[in-house]
Amino acid sequence: MNKSFRVEKVLNNNVLIASHPEYDEVVLLGKGIGFGKKKGDVIEQRAVEKWFILKNEREQEQYKKLLPELDEEFIGVMNEIMQHIKKRVNAPLNEHIHVALTDHISFTIKRIEQGLDLKNPFLLETKSLYPLEYKIAEEVVEMLNEKLHVQLPEGEAGFIALHIHSGISRQSLSEVNQHSQLIAKLVAIVEEQLDITIDRESIHYLRFIRHLRYAIERVKNGERVEEPKKLLKVLKEEYPICYNLAWKLVKVMQQTLQLPVDEAEAVYLTMHLQRLAKKSE
Repeated sequence: MNKSFRVEKVLNNNVLIASHPEYDEVVLLGKGIGFGKKKGDVIEQRAVEKWFILKNEREQEQYKKLLPELDEEFIGVMNEIMQHIKKRVNAPLNEHIHVALTDHISFTIKRIEQGLDLKNPFLLETKSLYPLEYKIAEEVVEMLNEKLHVQLPEGEAGFIALHIHSGISRQSLSEVNQHSQLIAKLVAIVEEQLDITIDRESIHYLRFIRHLRYAIERVKNGERVEEPKKLLKVLKEEYPICYNLAWKLVKVMQQTLQLPVDEAEAVYLTMHLQRLAKKSE
């Protein structure tokens, strides 16, 4: 791409909104890129360190309103963080992450400065469900702590991991959050019904919640699961408590997702539940 950009609005010295003949409105980032610029000025591509498209009009407006409230050091650090995430995942990111993660981290730092305690009730589930995203999020927290001289709580890595997963999967953050909360709810039901405390570090737990994650994705994508009829008969007879509990979990999934769940999911969940129950004996 060798076409130039035309300035539409300068947000600060390092960020501006520009138009492009192929991509329409884009956000340009670069040290001093907005200094002395005015509407209509032309900027060559080589002068731009980073640019991205916000196709959604609402996101464009949200980003334009957000940036003037942030100091330039913070915007520069966020640009480094976006580059780091993109390099680590080695895949295209949904550009919405620029708005959502910048807004989230800015809000988090303000709350910490006000002395407010930040809790993440889904930290363990997030860490287990999205190991790569969580590892990258820990790196992001280290970068923020070092460059902005803050001390973010451990739970912050969990929140950032969900943003990263949203950026990779192109799911909305609200949908990613809904799935994490649903899994945490299902785990709580299992512990209550089986009267156990699940070891969050155990391999059986990791397999169970990852099965739930992919089960939810299958349901959302409308993928069918073949029912193992012989296995169904055996599990139903030998592990009636786990089988009935599996069906309860299926019904909770159906109610939450407002979508049908294959009966076969109950069979596979029964096997996971039996392992969890046996492990806790």
